[in-house]
Amino acid sequence: MTSVMPPREIISSSAPFSDAQRAWLNGLLAGLFAPDDGTSPTISAGASSDGDDGAAPWHDQTMPIAERMKLAESRPLRRRMMAAMAQQDCGQCGFNCSDYADAIANRSEARLNLCVPGGKETARMLKALYSELEGNASSGLKPAAEVIPAPSEFRAGERGRSRDNPVEATFLSRLRLNKVGSEKETWHLDFDLTGTELDYEVGDSLGVFPKNDPILVGDVIAALGASADHVIGDVPLKAILTERVSLSPAPDTLFQLLSYIIGGTARQKAMALASGEDPDGDAASLDVLAALEKFSKARPDPEAFIEALEPLQPRLYSISSSYKTSPAKVSLTVDVVRYEAGKRHRLGAASTYLAERIQSGEKLPIYVQKAHGFALPADPNLPIIMVGPGTGVAPFRAFLQERGALGASGRNWLFFGHQRSDFDFFYSDELKAMRSKGLLTRLSLAWSRDSDQKFYVQDRMRQSGQEVWSWLADGAHFYVCGDAKRMAKDVERALVEIVAEFGKRSTDEAIAFVADLKKRGRYQQDVY
Repeated sequence: MTSVMPPREIISSSAPFSDAQRAWLNGLLAGLFAPDDGTSPTISAGASSDGDDGAAPWHDQTMPIAERMKLAESRPLRRRMMAAMAQQDCGQCGFNCSDYADAIANRSEARLNLCVPGGKETARMLKALYSELEGNASSGLKPAAEVIPAPSEFRAGERGRSRDNPVEATFLSRLRLNKVGSEKETWHLDFDLTGTELDYEVGDSLGVFPKNDPILVGDVIAALGASADHVIGDVPLKAILTERVSLSPAPDTLFQLLSYIIGGTARQKAMALASGEDPDGDAASLDVLAALEKFSKARPDPEAFIEALEPLQPRLYSISSSYKTSPAKVSLTVDVVRYEAGKRHRLGAASTYLAERIQSGEKLPIYVQKAHGFALPADPNLPIIMVGPGTGVAPFRAFLQERGALGASGRNWLFFGHQRSDFDFFYSDELKAMRSKGLLTRLSLAWSRDSDQKFYVQDRMRQSGQEVWSWLADGAHFYVCGDAKRMAKDVERALVEIVAEFGKRSTDEAIAFVADLKKRGRYQQDVY
């Protein structure tokens, strides 16, 4: 289905809304026009231009990079570097967004390609911004390290606490959560922590270092015209391609390398791709193998080829178990990524590695990534409302296990949804048992494909609006986990509507109420 793109400003300044209403509605309504390719143009209110005041109005995972950069254009260089990042504070780079920007700006971190969610867009923007930093230094301006405060902490040195210092855990088992007939493929995975000395808190994520698909590795070697046993720095080419470098998407540096060894029109196209252009309309589908096939006359030296690739990055997954209930084990809930692109069947490197290639008893590098502002309330008597469709249920399974282990008296309400109730009800037996024991006070379900009319968790929230408001009035903490592009925005919009209707507030007051929940840590998100 083709989506109609809205004008730049969805709610114009002439519309009969206050500034607060218009800013909020622009941000949320933009999600309604998101095209089916997963992009989501978000229109945001203007930014302050009063210098580096510590605020980050661009810190929104759903905001396109062009919008973020526009909001940051009057800010100092390190703040613009932050705006270039994916704004998820996921920790996958080893920092949060602000500290990664500061580390680059004060030259304590030279790598510009660590923002996995930001991908090429972030890397390109950081490269351009870094050139400004280099220009300042060469022109005799005060060095960045003298004017940029060093963050209080970058990466923890303890083993297993950062991507730069992982530990080896043992893969135990996998269990498919979807029943036969589902259109999805989701797995529950368990890892043995014995001997790692690792612990974790609910809300934390687990970093996993995957290996590339051996069939894809073989196809890349064949397209390269090299031997799998070709040694680079005492390591065979096959091993490097399997364990050390990313094979998708093709980085700009690979196209730059290819442009050096081919000529004519092909060289011009490679140069264009290296500059972020899309001469043939296929840039989005060009992984490393597709790039080699597109420029099949090029045969780069294997060592130069490897140097042109990006490192194979760890993947972060929300932990779906409580250390208090299983201290020797950590669990994940993982959707498998498979799709068609460029006439080839593509595989998510990490998800298919975990779903089918790693075997019980094998070891793999992992680390625990501490959560940033996603945790249970300190007071166990407070109620909590959790909204986690699909794999978004992962941290909330952990929350419930934790509350059960602590004997917390606070009420627990889970909104879960997926496509079909017969096939996609993850952890149904566990959740029903928690419900019958009274640990899970309420379980509200939404199935988007069980009828002709799609029905989502935010629709179920609206149906239970009076009770949602009552829980909030009683001090409930509200949590959301899952898709940032559409679901999280839809849930926030539904909550504002609930607050306005059942809290007897104006729209402005409801917006302010939800904003205050966020400010006080009573509205927390783990979205991606």
